Amino acid sequence: MRIVAAIGGNALLQRGEHPDAAVQSKHVHQAARSLAELVEAGHELVITHGNGPQVGLLAAESEADPALSAPYPLDVLGAQTQGMIGTLLARELMGRLPGRAVAAVLTHTEVDPHDPAFQRPDKFIGGALDEAQARRMAAEHGWTTAKDGTRLRRTVPSPRPVAVTEVPALRTLLAAGTVVIAAGGGGVPVTRDTVTGLVHGVEAVVDKDRTAALLAEQLDADALLILTDVTHVFTGFGTSRPRPLLTATPAGLRALDLPDGSMRPKAEAAASFAERTGGLAAIGPLDNALGILLGATGTTVLPADVPTPRPGHGEPVLFGKEF
Repeated sequence: MRIVAAIGGNALLQRGEHPDAAVQSKHVHQAARSLAELVEAGHELVITHGNGPQVGLLAAESEADPALSAPYPLDVLGAQTQGMIGTLLARELMGRLPGRAVAAVLTHTEVDPHDPAFQRPDKFIGGALDEAQARRMAAEHGWTTAKDGTRLRRTVPSPRPVAVTEVPALRTLLAAGTVVIAAGGGGVPVTRDTVTGLVHGVEAVVDKDRTAALLAEQLDADALLILTDVTHVFTGFGTSRPRPLLTATPAGLRALDLPDGSMRPKAEAAASFAERTGGLAAIGPLDNALGILLGATGTTVLPADVPTPRPGHGEPVLFGKEF
């Protein structure tokens, strides 16, 4: 099978952790074991990853750097995070898959310059801010912020991906047996002039899960695995009785009341891929990618009208009701 596996940025740098390189290297080390198992089982693998915490950190550093006359734009900072996380993943996978080619590819994602998202910044980046910090950054740098749970975080535009530019090159690498790391952070957001063909970066961060679904479709992938720091999508999230969702239809998944800044984009990406391709889409724990593929854990999104039981799960649960 050809698999696109998407790793959340928060899975590589979890809430409350110091954003040190050593901390992220530890999480990448753990993720690489799970990802390598997919390759060892005989599957083609494309890995993409989030960058919300990382690009937010770089943006804050750039805003505060007195040596700069202006901070670096988000598209350039996104490229920096692709290189940083890409090399950590590549080195770990090279060590776990000796003799197997691994390539981290700087990837661009085309967006519509007229996307209304540019007027409605809602993508969280960076760490938590207190009220005073949020007011200061709004006054000094024009930042917009919103509550992510109980915390304030910076929000930036997140236009929908239209195309992943490097798909032909990625196909060539896959045909040669290469494990590919691509479209990190949703890809570097760019627009293309329809007359001149010139490509320009834009001040935005594309949602990683949306790009992963598009990339999986463009690469004719058989499966999209969205790997995160929880075991399942849960019904009743935030209540005293959350319940793991084992299988779901795309429409049913979209009907759930899921957090906009975290699980909802993952659910939408999985639903979109399942609908548009008929392929397997699943959301589950980063440390057991092969288990998600085999049906032993995670939430599987099925394009059929009625979900069927998955191996290892017993009876399926759909939207909090047992069938």
